[in-house]
Amino acid sequence: MTQQNVTVAVTGAGGTGVAKALLTALQRDDRVGHVDLLVSANGRKLVAFEFRTGEDPDSVVQALEATSPKVRFLDPADMSGPVTSGSYPSDAMIILPCAAGVLGRIAHGQTESLIERAADVMLKQRRRLVLCLREAPLNLIHLRNMVAVTEAGATVYPMIPTYYNVPETLAQLRDEFVERVLQFLGLPGTDRYQWDGSDTAARREHTQAR
Repeated sequence: MTQQNVTVAVTGAGGTGVAKALLTALQRDDRVGHVDLLVSANGRKLVAFEFRTGEDPDSVVQALEATSPKVRFLDPADMSGPVTSGSYPSDAMIILPCAAGVLGRIAHGQTESLIERAADVMLKQRRRLVLCLREAPLNLIHLRNMVAVTEAGATVYPMIPTYYNVPETLAQLRDEFVERVLQFLGLPGTDRYQWDGSDTAARREHTQAR
């Protein structure tokens, strides 16, 4: 079985708990051989705020539970990191959450950190780049930047939950969103959320529990 190498970036937008759930799923998945993790300076601030921990890299890694040997933490300020090169084998990159500023810099080819450079490499190599935007409401600049990255080959995958599975907790919303992203990347973990023409297994479970 060929294993995938995945790059995950966490930037300065709320919802770092969803990034933690994504990293947990990737670490458990035998189809994933390696994960490169980048957390921006503002991303570290959000992790510290949401998990009540420190902003230093060690505290951030522990908070995100990115402790598997398959995970490598990269410094976004180090522009010599391996993900700067198209020769580096990265099958997909997910920015979750993706701040509007990061979206804008990617849309205009501005590489202020290793995160934007890695995204730029994914686009030039025609590889999968998924931007989980966490912003609302959207202004015209956001919308135009979303069009620009889409035309360049990225996928904008906003952190918008579904409701037809009648979730009752934030954890259920989080887990479903992560599963949908993984399915999009060809790494499905469950069929609980798959529509069968009339219902989903998750919806049946949630409604029966009421």
